Amino acid sequence: MHPSRKQRMQKEEIIRKIDQLLINEIEIDQEQLKPDADLKKDLGIDSLDFVDLFVIIENHFGFKMKAEEMAGIKTIQDFYSYIIYLVNPNLQ
Repeated sequence: MHPSRKQRMQKEEIIRKIDQLLINEIEIDQEQLKPDADLKKDLGIDSLDFVDLFVIIENHFGFKMKAEEMAGIKTIQDFYSYIIYLVNPNLQ
């Protein structure tokens, strides 16, 4: 049995994909994408952007995100870690 694309993805690849989606779809400047950047305060991501981001991430990576799980996500690093876990829990 061959591993799925999701299983083959490594942390660095997942982070690159997330960064590309934030830059291209949410229009975040690449210079702002620092692990400790606050999604709301530093990047200006509002509730509508979060909804867009949910849909974009779900479509790109092929899984469903739960809004209640996103409540604790404050920084880019939190977001990376959450997506990495959803894509491949073995990478944590």
